[in-house]
Order: sequence, then C-alpha cells, then structure tokens
Amino acid sequence: MARRTITVHHVRAVLRGAERRGVDTVPLLRGAEIPPLLLGDDRARVSVPQFARLFRELYRATQDEFLGLGSAVSRPGTFAMMCQASLGCRDLGAAVQRGVTFYGLFPGGPDLVLERRGDEAVFGVRSDLEQDYFLAECLVIIWHRLCSWLIGRRIPLRWAEFGHPPPPHRDEYALLFGCPVRFGAGRTGAGFATHWLDAPLVRDEEALDEMLRRAPFELLTRREYGTTVAEQVRRTLARSLRSSPRLPSLGEVAARLAVSPATLRRRLAEESTSYQQLKDAVRRDAAIAGLAEGHEPIADLAARLGFSEDTAFHRAFRRWTGTTPGAYRISRGGLG
Repeated sequence: MARRTITVHHVRAVLRGAERRGVDTVPLLRGAEIPPLLLGDDRARVSVPQFARLFRELYRATQDEFLGLGSAVSRPGTFAMMCQASLGCRDLGAAVQRGVTFYGLFPGGPDLVLERRGDEAVFGVRSDLEQDYFLAECLVIIWHRLCSWLIGRRIPLRWAEFGHPPPPHRDEYALLFGCPVRFGAGRTGAGFATHWLDAPLVRDEEALDEMLRRAPFELLTRREYGTTVAEQVRRTLARSLRSSPRLPSLGEVAARLAVSPATLRRRLAEESTSYQQLKDAVRRDAAIAGLAEGHEPIADLAARLGFSEDTAFHRAFRRWTGTTPGAYRISRGGLG
C-alpha cells in the first residue's frame, strides 16, 4: 500500500532544534538519505522511511526526546517512564491526568492540560512551546494516538486548533488530524467527546514494551484506523493501485463504501478534501516512494501509476514536487 509522504516544511521544522544547538545537520540529512538541496523547494516531499531515519539521526545527535525543540532537554527514557506510570490507572482520564502531572514535575517541560467542558474534553499544550509550534503539534498527535492505543480504539477528534497563523502547508492539517482545524488560537490542542475518558485501559506491560521499542516515532507516523471518510477513500485507492494502474472512479469508490457519489463528495468536503485531491496524493506518494526506495525505471514507474505517457508523469510530478522524476532520483544518488 502506498504510504503517505511528508512535506518538506516538516523536515525543516524537525531540524530547528539541532540547528539552534549548532549541530551540523547536513550529515544527518545525508544519513537519512534526504538531499540537503531538497530543503530549498517548498513543494518537495520525503518518504516516511526517510523521515524516520532523520528522526533517529536527530535523536542520537541531541540525546533529547524533544530533539532540541523545547526550552529544556527531555532525557531519553522520560516518555517511557510516563507511560509506565500511567499504565496502571483505572481509566483513560486518570491515565492522561497522571501523564500531565508527570511532565509538570520537570522545570521547563511542556505545560500540558486536560480540561472537561460538559460533553467535551480538551487536551492542550501551553507555555513557550508555542515558540516552536511544530513540537506542540507533535505532542498533541502523540498524546491522541497514545490514548487511542491505550484503549484499543481510535478516539475521533471533533476539532484541532493551533496557536500560530496558517502555515503554507495548511492543507495537510485536516488529513493529519482527521477533523476540522483552525489557526490563530490561544494555544495548540484538540477536543473530543468526554465519554472517552471513562474508557478502561486494555494494554499490559508486555504490549507497552513492544510499543516503546518504536515510540515515539511510530505514534507520529502510524496510519489512522480508517475511520474518517478520507482515510477510507485513500485506503481504497492505495489498495487498487497495488494491483492495477487504473484507479476506480468516484462512483465506484462510493459504491464500495455503500454511499451515493453526492454523499461521498459532501463528506469529503466536510473533511476539507476531495476525491481528486486524494487520488493525486496516492499517486504522488507512490511515485516518491518508488523513486526514493527503489531502482525501478522511471518509464515503468509511470506506467504502473497509470500514466499513458512519460511526459504526463513528468508534468504531474513537477506539479506535485517542483522537480522532475529524474532530477529527484539523481539528487538522491539513484538511477536516472
């Protein structure tokens, strides 16, 4: 299945902490097989494995779970101890509150908050983390997915808000968080139904040990549970692309999801996307993954992705990334 790709804006953001510490990030980028010149193009994207390698390179270089993005170092093992402390709680609400209390013990640590407002719960990040909003966003994502993991069910978010103006890659947010988003708020956070806080924890220490071997990066990049309409459509398209270059039409996808085409269009619009955007994203991500991870001839890759002519693939790839397939592969030291 074609995996998502990651915008270069997030690559730049994750490097900021190391750069502020005076770390030479060029070797780290090369270790992750990300061409440093790629960072100069706002339309560039990298594959999930490339971003994973960069994350690990930064972790080793900074010895900080916050990768130098916070005002204080979070020593390796802090997140694991928080998870261990929360695992024995009676329900999710108690586990989250214990985690909030745990991080509140560290001077300069993240100022996390859990609030109950009637039928809605809000998890948020306050304090100077807003100076580096990428870290605040990562904390909300990690906590949301950790909570979903703890109870064995994805918690649907009602909304997410961010304490900064809309960034150039604002269109990424609705898909990333799976809910309506807004910018320029007083803080970064997300809301969900309060009843989820009463859910019992279903994980044990053995499962936690397994999760921690991949955390926190696995929590940042894991695919959602397919509960949003956009994720269901994307999953259907990606599965189809594995077996045939012809992607199903909107009507065919609607039939598979047992809804009318008009309903599918409306629901995708409510999630701030469209069928055409998702189809382009699936092809784009498959193209980037093919160029970044393999040595498949470009003509064969174009045909596999459903392009009848190489020139059409080149035009589409330039529109998606700002460069040509050949230039992208050469920049990685691959085959043209």
